[in-house]
Amino acid sequence: GAKLCVELYFARIYSAKFTPYSIMIEFEILDMALAGLAGATLAGTASWYLVRSRLGGLEQLGADILKKAEQEADMLRQKEELSLKEARINQEHDLERKLQSEKSKLQRQEERIKRREDQLEQRLQWVQKKLTETEKQEKHLLNESNALKLTAADLAEKQQHLATRLENLADLSSSDAREQLLQQVKSDTRLDAKALKKRLIRETRDKADREAKQIVIAAINRVCVGCASDATVTTVPLPNDDVKGRIIGREGRNVRSFERATGVNVLIDDTPGAVVLSGFDPMRKHIAKLAMLELVSDGRIHPTRIEEVVEAKQKEVDVRVIEYGEDAALRAGVAGLHPELLRLLGQLSFRFSYGQNVLDHSVEVSHLMTLMAAELGLDTALAKRIGLLHDIGKALPRQRDLTHALAGQDLVKKYGESTEVANGVGCHHREIEATTLEGSLCSAADSISASRPGARIEAIEDYVKRLRELENLTDKFPGVERAYAMQAGKEVHVSVLPNMVDDSGIETLAQDVAAHIEKELKFPGRIKVVVVREQRVIKYAVS
Repeated sequence: GAKLCVELYFARIYSAKFTPYSIMIEFEILDMALAGLAGATLAGTASWYLVRSRLGGLEQLGADILKKAEQEADMLRQKEELSLKEARINQEHDLERKLQSEKSKLQRQEERIKRREDQLEQRLQWVQKKLTETEKQEKHLLNESNALKLTAADLAEKQQHLATRLENLADLSSSDAREQLLQQVKSDTRLDAKALKKRLIRETRDKADREAKQIVIAAINRVCVGCASDATVTTVPLPNDDVKGRIIGREGRNVRSFERATGVNVLIDDTPGAVVLSGFDPMRKHIAKLAMLELVSDGRIHPTRIEEVVEAKQKEVDVRVIEYGEDAALRAGVAGLHPELLRLLGQLSFRFSYGQNVLDHSVEVSHLMTLMAAELGLDTALAKRIGLLHDIGKALPRQRDLTHALAGQDLVKKYGESTEVANGVGCHHREIEATTLEGSLCSAADSISASRPGARIEAIEDYVKRLRELENLTDKFPGVERAYAMQAGKEVHVSVLPNMVDDSGIETLAQDVAAHIEKELKFPGRIKVVVVREQRVIKYAVS
């Protein structure tokens, strides 16, 4: 029974999971149980020794486990101590860096404060210096003011003394002298008034004579074929007569702005649904017509809009000029012309010679020369080219030292035309000798085109020549921006550059222009000189 009890007890120990400490307690309990078995048999005693031997091995195992656990605990404690020490060192380094950063900031702030103090000290010294100078100036001005007061008093006293002495010497009081002076002025004024009256009477009679002659001439012209009016007047249709009021503008400001911008006269009369543009320069007149049509179509008519539209139409006409030149070259059958020659040819569409359109005349001369050259067996291509370019010099500004033929000769040479073409252009008025037969044909074709009945009217050329000469005389004055001859040459409108001519100088400029025109130009009646000075300041607000 004891043996069975012991075996069952150990079986329970081996089947259960115990810790080393619980096993030792169990063994103690077992020892107490075995001590009570004093009367066991020999087999029980032997079994008890066997159990004791086994328990000794288990005790050694528990001791080893405890020792190993203590070692691991020591290692973990050491690692934890190292980790804590490293964290403390890192915290000390962070604190040291923060302290260093704060120290640097404080040092910079101290330097900035020091600089501010130095600047304030310098400004204080400067203000003190200025105050000292101001006090000195105030004292100086006060002294000068006192001196001037004394001087003014002395001058008044001297003036009174001189007046008294002068009255004594002249034996005449100041009131009597004033009265005599007024009498003299009145006498001189009467003489000037009489001279002015005679002059006005003479001018009135001359004006009446001129107007009478103009009435007679107008009556005679009404029974003749119109000539100059076709080349100098253009009619612009209007959708209704209400537009005329907007064209005129408040107190006529729109009409004045339009005439100043285009250089043509606007004639608004009782003609229903139309206004008339009058000007001797066909290009100006064409630009004015396009601008007027645009303004009427748009409906916005005011000075700023007028200037914008006129400028836009000027650019549009500049583009069309090249198209006109290309079209003329195509009609004449001439290819390979320089672009500048094409542009100048296009400008001839706005030029008239004795009432004849110069570009149409040039194309006609080219066709005539081609036909004659073909009949004579000459070079038709050269003849076409000479005929089309023979009046190209008329597109250039008028030159006093060169005629349009010689100027055209130099021009075509400049832009790559052959010597034969240049000679044909230069000799068509027989100013130089022709070196080719084609060049000789140019004179004949030019005379044929000009001699057709009704082709040319002498009055127009003289009229245009006089107006151009009037504008050229005015353009020569310094400060003149542009000059337009208006009212058939009876007026010349001059626009000046505001930065070169001030308000007080425009009267002097008008007198100088009038005197120069009287000296250099022969004209009937009188010419009205109108000088306009306008200054504009333009700024832009940028967001």
